[in-house]
Amino acid sequence: MDPILKTRGLVKRYGRVTALDHCDFDLMPGEILAVIGDNGTGKSTLIKAISGAIRPDAGTITLEGREMRFTSPLDARAAGIETVYQNLALSPALSIADNMFLGREIRKPGFLGTVLRMLDRPEMERRARAKLTELGLMTIQNIAQPVETLSGGQRQGVAVARAAAFGSKVVIMDEPTAALGVKESRRVLELILDVKARGLPIVLISHNMPHVFEVADRIHVHRLGRRLCVIDPRNYTMSDAVAFMTGARKPPAEGGAP
Repeated sequence: MDPILKTRGLVKRYGRVTALDHCDFDLMPGEILAVIGDNGTGKSTLIKAISGAIRPDAGTITLEGREMRFTSPLDARAAGIETVYQNLALSPALSIADNMFLGREIRKPGFLGTVLRMLDRPEMERRARAKLTELGLMTIQNIAQPVETLSGGQRQGVAVARAAAFGSKVVIMDEPTAALGVKESRRVLELILDVKARGLPIVLISHNMPHVFEVADRIHVHRLGRRLCVIDPRNYTMSDAVAFMTGARKPPAEGGAP
């Protein structure tokens, strides 16, 4: 099976600092691939490269067999890659529906939409409610309420629902449970599994090892600006993963078997 998204030899330098050092990456269709690594190892730079937020100095990014050259996150979005950032990138004062369609607003048909640029709010609210219902998020009663009135878990749910609604190829999630309590983290993990069940492959960046080992199909271990190894969480413990990350243990050979 070929990867749906892969990189080969990605390089990104900031002056004398090499954030990505000929980095390879493979995301297989329908899987949850966790990306773990210590702070400063370049995993955020890798994610920014494949989501279009930065342009690598060298190397290739391939999506469904086609080499891509993203100049902005909008390019990655247009190609079907959606990202849920750690800060959620939501506008607190806007409604849930407005946030779901931010940058993709639906206009009214005919003259009102094309000339007067009026928004079709009923249609946006209908689609937003349908997507939230599909992901089991109907603890949110009023689709028109401002996002700032929601709990942390509900806000994360809106961000995930937006990514699931528009990510046609790949969804990237950056530390989705970092600022949440136990109950809300549990709901977000269920959401991630729901998105996977819909057939979307997911890249999960997380420092939370129990969460990683619970939902990931494979784990990409990132160290010193490149992929150190890819392991199967069924064959290794959390302590093993940390030992690989920190350099305390030699990485396994290709294939992820001990």
